Amino acid sequence: METVPKKLNTIPTTPVPNNYFRFHLPHLHLGSVFGDDWFSLKAEAFARFFGTPVFLVGQTVIVAIWIGLNAFGLTKFDVYPFILLNLAFSLQAAYAAPLILLAQTRQADRDKAHADADAQHREALALASEQRQTYAVQQSEQLLALLQQNTQLTELVKELSQRIEVLTSDMHSKVIQSSSRL
Repeated sequence: METVPKKLNTIPTTPVPNNYFRFHLPHLHLGSVFGDDWFSLKAEAFARFFGTPVFLVGQTVIVAIWIGLNAFGLTKFDVYPFILLNLAFSLQAAYAAPLILLAQTRQADRDKAHADADAQHREALALASEQRQTYAVQQSEQLLALLQQNTQLTELVKELSQRIEVLTSDMHSKVIQSSSRL
């Protein structure tokens, strides 16, 4: 007869902390695109502001007013061909392009780091799932062993009950025979 394992409720798993973003911790240094000082935060905000509708509409309105004032002769500080406006656009492009490219490059680095962290998280989930499946298989095997033992015990009880019945019948017949002789 097989023996039942002593510990039926042990789960062979590794402890999993409750911090679901633990895989992102090695990449925290990538959090801010330009750094964490005052200038860096303002530069990042400036680079992000360039692509907003507010900036584009605002710039269009300012340029339209600038051209309107100078084209109709209301002011004479930048007459046609608007050299000062051209200089302002060149200056803006000279500062905006590197900031935007730097922001895109650093954002790509952050996205890659987060993708790596997510991949590690998915692998940890797969490992935990595999451990749960292994545990389920072990539990199933233990359950089958217990069912087999239960079946064997039931058969043994049946055999013993039959033997008891036979012995009881034999004893009963001997008692009746001995009482009939008296």
